Amino acid sequence: MIENIMVAIRTFMEAGGDVLYLIAAATFVMWALIFERTWYIYRDHVRDVGQALSYWEGRSERSSEFAGMIKQRLISEVNTRLMANMPFIKTLISLLPLLGLLGTVTGMVQVFEAMNTSGGNARTMAAGVSAATIPTMSGMVATLSGVLANTFLTSKVESESQYIEDTLTTDH
Repeated sequence: MIENIMVAIRTFMEAGGDVLYLIAAATFVMWALIFERTWYIYRDHVRDVGQALSYWEGRSERSSEFAGMIKQRLISEVNTRLMANMPFIKTLISLLPLLGLLGTVTGMVQVFEAMNTSGGNARTMAAGVSAATIPTMSGMVATLSGVLANTFLTSKVESESQYIEDTLTTDH
């Protein structure tokens, strides 16, 4: 069973060409970062917010201009940790379709080489067409999955950012 799956994956990767390995690596990194951000939001972020709130609530004076600057610093520190890796996830989401396009171009080069060397043999051209379409499809599927996850994460980050701003009050 597992051996059949591994053979299918290897066949798919070989049919897609070398660019498919780049797409797979970028997708792996993107999803590792997405899982890391999800883990952080649901585990470590709660601790960061708690520490900021306990520090703020422990202050006797919370209404001066200096206290306002401390409040902004606390919010900024929490938000900085909250936003970590989000720009890199967005960059990978933008990069994946371009890698798919690169696979399309390299696959079409294979088609033209096959036409040149074999005079248009359908079997050799089919391998090039496969190498052109599989990376395109893979890049788009990875992008769509990343967009969905990023939309969820961005929404969660924005709501958590708003929560910390709303929770740190300036009155006694």
